[in-house]
Amino acid sequence: MVLSFSPLAFPPTIDSAHFGDFGREVSGVQPSYLSPEEFAKIEKALYKHDLLLFRNVILTPQQQYELVKAFDPESEQYGHGNREFEKNKASILSYLKGLPDVPQVQIIGHGTVRDHEGISEVTLKHGRHPEFHKTRVSEEDEAKGFTRFLRWHMDAALYDLKPPKVTALYGIKVPEGPMHTVLYDDGTGDELEVTLGTTAFVSGKVMFDIMPRELKSLALRSRAKYAPHPFLWMRNAKAKPTGLGLETEGLETPLEELPAWEEGKVKTYPFIWKNPVTGGLHLQVHPCAIIEVDIDPLPPNAERQGARFPEGGRLTDLQEIRDLVYEMQRPGIAPNVWVFYVLVPSVLTESAIS
Repeated sequence: MVLSFSPLAFPPTIDSAHFGDFGREVSGVQPSYLSPEEFAKIEKALYKHDLLLFRNVILTPQQQYELVKAFDPESEQYGHGNREFEKNKASILSYLKGLPDVPQVQIIGHGTVRDHEGISEVTLKHGRHPEFHKTRVSEEDEAKGFTRFLRWHMDAALYDLKPPKVTALYGIKVPEGPMHTVLYDDGTGDELEVTLGTTAFVSGKVMFDIMPRELKSLALRSRAKYAPHPFLWMRNAKAKPTGLGLETEGLETPLEELPAWEEGKVKTYPFIWKNPVTGGLHLQVHPCAIIEVDIDPLPPNAERQGARFPEGGRLTDLQEIRDLVYEMQRPGIAPNVWVFYVLVPSVLTESAIS
């Protein structure tokens, strides 16, 4: 067979005009056995299309790790550090568990798993919105099949380690059952029908492209500083009903109460990532972990009418920061325009190498 890339079938809610290049299904190759020429085409396709789907493939954990590592050969560990969450159960990501022989690959899901890749038995428990959001869908409505997105995020430690270039999800067992309805519960009436175990992906490029001009200018001038040990810092905070960022209630762990940290390991990144293959601009901000925003001033001859923070500045108030990031990102998760979802199994492995 010949390596080929086919457009993905989008859910009926999607305005596909905005997603002409987003996502491709790959056929004609096995991702565990790629020639250098095949990998070069796949690497280019990933940067062009953001998400690649391989159906009906078999990968060992070692092969999954090697596939992801090929995109960044100097990488040696999972994006949050090998076995880091097994050392500290207070983290909101403590449900992740590295495989014994390949700790760069995590097993995640829900339920008891036996005799899997060197693990005799483990009970997996995935996060649920009633445990993370400030409010919840009622138990009565939940029983009728209503739910929420748990948490919008990017796979990155955002302290000490650099963000991974690539994340791979490998499905082992897919849950079966009726469709569920995701409620946004933010006063918009937005909702979205999804399959069980859904993971949603949004395009940072589309998110940037649909911004009004003044927000684009601001995003291009802004840098996000993330909290040290961010997933411990946010562990007591509660999320908005959309799962897009946190409510501001003063529940974050004080910096002086976190495990020892170094200023030199704290991460600061631009709001905008430039795709090295396409040149496209992508909004890339973790809404839960951000603690400060630095804004550059507009150039001297730039148009200032309607500009946001034309003289630049530094934002340290969490409410102001979160309101700004939410304003930028919320249009990008609207169900009838921008969101794209795929199945995530009840048991799967994840590899995000950094």
